[in-house]
Amino acid sequence: MDVSLTLWVLTILGLCALIAVDFFIGRKPHDVSIKEAGIWTVVWIVLAALFGIGLLVFGNSQASGEFFAGFITEKSLSVDNLFVFILIMAKFSVPTHLQQRVLLFGVLIALVLRAIFIAAGAAIIASFSWVFYLFGAFLIYTAWKLIQEARSDDEDEEFEENRLLKSIERKFGVADRYHGTKLFIQEHGKKIMTPLLVVMLAIGMTDVLFAMDSIPAIFGLTQDPYIVFTANAFALMGLRQLYFLIGGLLKKLVHLSYGLSVILGFIGVKLVLHALHENGVNVPEISIPVSLAVICGVLVVTTVTSLMATRKQTAAEEAEKKSVGV
Repeated sequence: MDVSLTLWVLTILGLCALIAVDFFIGRKPHDVSIKEAGIWTVVWIVLAALFGIGLLVFGNSQASGEFFAGFITEKSLSVDNLFVFILIMAKFSVPTHLQQRVLLFGVLIALVLRAIFIAAGAAIIASFSWVFYLFGAFLIYTAWKLIQEARSDDEDEEFEENRLLKSIERKFGVADRYHGTKLFIQEHGKKIMTPLLVVMLAIGMTDVLFAMDSIPAIFGLTQDPYIVFTANAFALMGLRQLYFLIGGLLKKLVHLSYGLSVILGFIGVKLVLHALHENGVNVPEISIPVSLAVICGVLVVTTVTSLMATRKQTAAEEAEKKSVGV
């Protein structure tokens, strides 16, 4: 898809305007209700759908299909990332009325980091076609690792700060409590960080790890930097509202990691086949319609089986309680 500089500028300005609206709505710290989170989750999904339809009308069907496949994949990976966000919030005991501010700035940091990764990835792909083999192998390895983590069934998982974050805390110092939305305070004549800034940094740094699998995954669906960037942007911008909407339901998606491992493994294979085809090897390539069907199908099956397993487990626990009570 041939994208002019003007379209790039207009797209970035439009996304900045949406982010500004989101910031204006959530500028005052408050507890986000399920109704508010639900409304804005629907708004972001509708905006993404309209953008995809716009690509179909003013671009072509391939660009639109690649956007929807990339958006759904990135959204699915973002949902899995919410598990880690919950661990971070619990680790730092973030007050509920400040969690939306943390997530808003976390998303902004993520957008900037992803833009850098996307630019670097596009440049590498343009110069070295063999990188598709590397991306494909990494996604297949990530898929295997997701399965191993899901099978370990670690209930006592806890977020651990990395060395960089710990060194920043030692250098600047951290206040012993939250001070509203302030990021720095003066204490004994020295400027120190508040826990709120530490949490924002933790989420931002964590997203670097998230990008390590999400960026190769979407490059496996499209090599168009414009589509890669917009799919990531729309997937991330509704993440804050999605956190409050399904935060309590995440534990019910017990098979999500298995579903994501299948999707990442599938895209990894697609990348390897694409690389072989680019090198003149006569192998079949997986089309975007097939990719979209596989991704959606896996997510539907994963959701249904997760809810069935959760319902069965809940019923078994209730039966056990009744038998103990008797």
